[in-house]
Amino acid sequence: MKLTKRWQRILVVVLILSAFIYLNNTSLLTKERSGSPFLLAHRGLGQTFSMEGMEGDTCTATRIFEPEHPYLENTIPSMQAAFEAGADMVELDIKPTKDGQFAVFHDWTLECRTNVQGMVGDYTMDELKDIDIGYGYTADNGATYPFRGKGIGLMPSLDEVLEHFPEGTFLLHIKSNDPEEGRQLAQYLADLPEDRLHELTVYGGDEPIAALQEELPGLRVMSKATLKDCLLAYEGVGWSGYMPSACRNTQLHIPLKFAPWLWGWPNKFLNRMDDAGTRVIVVAGSGEWSEGFDTIEDLTLLPKGYTGGIWTNRIDRIAPTLLYNK
Repeated sequence: MKLTKRWQRILVVVLILSAFIYLNNTSLLTKERSGSPFLLAHRGLGQTFSMEGMEGDTCTATRIFEPEHPYLENTIPSMQAAFEAGADMVELDIKPTKDGQFAVFHDWTLECRTNVQGMVGDYTMDELKDIDIGYGYTADNGATYPFRGKGIGLMPSLDEVLEHFPEGTFLLHIKSNDPEEGRQLAQYLADLPEDRLHELTVYGGDEPIAALQEELPGLRVMSKATLKDCLLAYEGVGWSGYMPSACRNTQLHIPLKFAPWLWGWPNKFLNRMDDAGTRVIVVAGSGEWSEGFDTIEDLTLLPKGYTGGIWTNRIDRIAPTLLYNK
């Protein structure tokens, strides 16, 4: 059956468009990227734990693996160890204190890891210095507590972290969806010089991040809303090479299982985001529980020659391999 001239023209247009999309998005024709991956150490260097059966309120301190190092997450020693191991950026969690400061601590409540109850906001920063943040860690169902008594005074304030690492690059995590926390952080960060702000990124709930961005529009931020706005727009028009405004000067945390569906993945996509001032961090699995690339075997799942960002909970394990192969 012969095609009519109209259908012949349509077929030609479809073939030309398909060829354009392929050539404009294949990494085979993209300039080779150089350098090593950008390594993001989640909570510094801390104790890792089993993800099996994880829920939102699971106390992870009671399910740690047998300790292989002496560090506790979200502490200055753990951050120091992460940077020394090769981290380019350290992620930390912040919560407002009773006296209007920001404490660096992960959990909603204190009873999982520490020797006190309540929330961070129930205590002043000085009071938080007196608690033992290593109290609840156990790798053998409570038979032993290897960090008990060793975590007193280790919960830092955000002030202390930024003063201790004046040139450190950090990802600050607002753990709530309270817009007031975004405004409070904006007020705090507004006093920092521009070059220091350039080394900071903030992520968290949609409402605090929107409030923060309104106060400090030049700061790199990320939330589920900003991530969705960028990636949906990019999937709609990214095949053409056009970069949506929502994808500029932001940070993208992309689960590896979804990354291959992005136009130009990996190298052309990474080049486009570099040009837009956006940092791309790949997380393992679905990204639901901060899964990281924590073993040498995990790294084999990444595209060959990958030079984008990598989220890890064990910077001590993967950095030496990546730096050796640099």
